Amino acid sequence: MTNTATLSLALTLALTTPALAGPDPESLADGLQTDEWQAVLEAAEGQTVYWNAWGGSTTTNAFIDWVASRVKEDYGVTLEHVKLSDTADAVSRVLSEQQAGQNEGGAVDMIWINGPNFASMKGQDLLFGPFAEALPNWQYVDVENKDVQTDFTLPVEGYEAPWAMAQVVFIYDEARVPEPPKSMPALLDWAKANPRRFTFPQPPDFLGSTFLKQALIDLNGDDPALSKPVEEADYEAATAALWTFIEDLTPNLWRQGRAYPQTGPRQLQLIADGEVDIAISFSPGEASTAIANNELPPTARTYVLDGGTLGNASFVAIPYNSSAKSGAMVVADFLMSPEAQARAQDPAVLGYGTVLSMDKLPEESRATFDALDLGPATLSPAELGTAQPEPHPSWTTRLTEEWVKKHGVTE
Repeated sequence: MTNTATLSLALTLALTTPALAGPDPESLADGLQTDEWQAVLEAAEGQTVYWNAWGGSTTTNAFIDWVASRVKEDYGVTLEHVKLSDTADAVSRVLSEQQAGQNEGGAVDMIWINGPNFASMKGQDLLFGPFAEALPNWQYVDVENKDVQTDFTLPVEGYEAPWAMAQVVFIYDEARVPEPPKSMPALLDWAKANPRRFTFPQPPDFLGSTFLKQALIDLNGDDPALSKPVEEADYEAATAALWTFIEDLTPNLWRQGRAYPQTGPRQLQLIADGEVDIAISFSPGEASTAIANNELPPTARTYVLDGGTLGNASFVAIPYNSSAKSGAMVVADFLMSPEAQARAQDPAVLGYGTVLSMDKLPEESRATFDALDLGPATLSPAELGTAQPEPHPSWTTRLTEEWVKKHGVTE
């Protein structure tokens, strides 16, 4: 029996043996052959995939609804969006099932995840895989120029599949702010001169935690300690400038820092209502999308800091005890398809950056991307510059915990 035949038989047995309830991870390590992917498609048909994903954005929710319609149409997979306010809730659910010995038939089939939550699941053996680099559309992913094989400095190793690129930008209304501040010290000076005209989402919201990390990096410069676990660094020394900055900034924030917007979309609403002038976003195309949806004025624009801004990839992962591993793999693969990636990048839909390499795409697919109008507020790749790497995930956790300890979580 050839190696290919052995691999195919192993996969077939895995797909038909109830005890395994999905493809054998060992059979995916070296990639799938055409006939083996067909076996995954056949196993996926009729499955229901419960995708646990942040549900705080109407545009993102609408995109997931569209994905559900497409995977149902093409593959017979039913996709249910389990809307989360905190990804940690899904991680806790899987961990609870593991501790209860529920190693099959779990309630969570796929999670939109990265950073500390990925580190937590990977470290506790809660993930199925590796699977991502065995998916057919992986061939188009830009592994040379985009950070899609590490997640907050941790190697992904095929345990999650990328589906969107993100980079911090600041949204402003050029009609009200002709010269926006392009460093954290400049932002502090601007806030003092324009009190109550800036705010950021309240940590532990991910965008609020992102603001803390962006300020830490901009104030500290290229600090190698941030790429290591926080336990290995002199935390007090590394964060002294950050907390002094936050202390000075807080009384000049919207509502003098006694209340914060709960989410990114709520922050944009404050700009639209004329209550603040600058907002942080983790999506370079979000402002153009919001202009197209009449959620921001047509004079909204974006900028990055002179020293650069944070960037990372959004991933999907499959829990080890998912009830629908094959269906989840089909959805993950569809999210990396040129069709889904082009739709996600369209500012009229979502405005997310693509994980694909234009050089690897068929001509027809490349033309679809070339035809996209990225909108009046979206910076070009040259204007965005090279994204700064995320700190080790332990920094997110520690900074958020300390901010909550200092400021609470009330609005």
